[in-house]
Amino acid sequence: MVFAVAMTFIDQTIVAIAVPKLQHELGISSAGAQWVINGYLLSLSALFAFGGRLGDVLGRRNMVVIGVVVFAIASACCGLTPRGAIAEAWLIFFRVVQGAGAALMFPASVAIVVATFPVNQRGRAMAIFFGITGGLTAIGPLAGGYLTQWTWRAIFWVNIPVAIIALILIRLSKPENERRPSKIDYRGTVLICFAMGLIVLGLQQSSVWGWSSPATWACIVLGAVTMVAFVLWELCVDVPLLRLRIFRDRNFSVDNAALLLMSFVFVPYFFFASVYAQVSLGKSASEAGVYLLYFFIGFVVLAQIGGRILDRRGARPAVVIGSAMAAVGFYLLAKRLPDLSLHQQKWSILLAGGGVGLMLGPASTDAVNRAPSTNYSEVTGITQTVRNFGASLGLAVLGTVLIHRDKTEVGRALRTRGVPAPRAEHIASQIGTSSSGTVSNGNASADHAVRLATAHATSTVFQVMAAVMAACFMLTFLLYPRGRVQEGAALRAGEAEPDAQLARST
Repeated sequence: MVFAVAMTFIDQTIVAIAVPKLQHELGISSAGAQWVINGYLLSLSALFAFGGRLGDVLGRRNMVVIGVVVFAIASACCGLTPRGAIAEAWLIFFRVVQGAGAALMFPASVAIVVATFPVNQRGRAMAIFFGITGGLTAIGPLAGGYLTQWTWRAIFWVNIPVAIIALILIRLSKPENERRPSKIDYRGTVLICFAMGLIVLGLQQSSVWGWSSPATWACIVLGAVTMVAFVLWELCVDVPLLRLRIFRDRNFSVDNAALLLMSFVFVPYFFFASVYAQVSLGKSASEAGVYLLYFFIGFVVLAQIGGRILDRRGARPAVVIGSAMAAVGFYLLAKRLPDLSLHQQKWSILLAGGGVGLMLGPASTDAVNRAPSTNYSEVTGITQTVRNFGASLGLAVLGTVLIHRDKTEVGRALRTRGVPAPRAEHIASQIGTSSSGTVSNGNASADHAVRLATAHATSTVFQVMAAVMAACFMLTFLLYPRGRVQEGAALRAGEAEPDAQLARST
């Protein structure tokens, strides 16, 4: 399961490093560059619950195998992106397919791991699981940097040997594959896909269309209305895609709120840190990978401690302390970005990564522990839908903030140094989503101005990240439950007779 899921983690970071090369060689637009990353995240989040449901109905092992195969084929197609006008649409489409493959395999993979261990050992087991996958994720920035120097296509092809190893290990280990036949809520799946897609489309394209554009608000409002329709449908259908009544359990709701806020900054961090490292620090793609590695060192080490805290004392200490550490880490990092010195920033990066690592596993496992063994895939689908939708929202909102701040900071810095206004505006508009923000033409003063202005713009983004994690700390400090959870508590609170309901549907 680690090898299967590793591909999904690697792909959340490896592509961010290669964005400048992709744009240069394929002529992808700035908005298209964000969609190459966010299309994957959005597909993953929108289809996660559907994938979790299929895992329960058709067998978890079956869904892991299907997901791995789909993911590997889509990765190969991404690597085969043709040049020309079709390149942008081709790459975004197969990134969406990649996300669909990940949505099929991930909830079933986590459910298999959780079902293998008793409740009092799951914290350590999931800490190992997320620690190893987090460690493998660190390969993303490093491998992405070096592979990009050879060819950007290799960042997608690297998934193929990982997929082959995963399939061999699945064949040898033969994880459980019990099927629990039930109806599948296709209408709910369509509604949630449209709702998430429209909301993220409106937020992300606001930087292009503008907040005064009717298209921006039409997407956001229509997405919100569709989300309300989804909730109403799920509450009245016999066998829903997401058993939303589980959110009646306050503790389960707090778990998911914490995961949403954490994910708002976790995955987007890699994109914005990569842009900062390559533009402001002048690092190469491989050196930018090393910059991101500091975050993972903190993440992997503290993830192990978080798992042990969960087994001994419950999730609260790890989640509360972790969110506080992340808030402080991002705040200190935001203050030090304009120094343009990795040496001055590394301890802040370690602190932020450690905070996220400390809370991620305990919050995720605590939520899953609230479901009976027959519903692990379903509940994992809920939590991961929340996580990945949070990441999509974070990338869209923070991307808009960065583009706006770049236009202000970079544009002003260049104009004061004699760069014509149209040229200054063009450079500023490119930096927020690519890492190719140099002025060139031998204008060293203007180049330094771009680097420093971009650092100030990115600092604003990291300040927002710190504020989000501070809100997460306040939420968990005030509402997070004490002690260890009893298995199935949330589902019993949400629906008194879930098994009877399933029996009626079949």
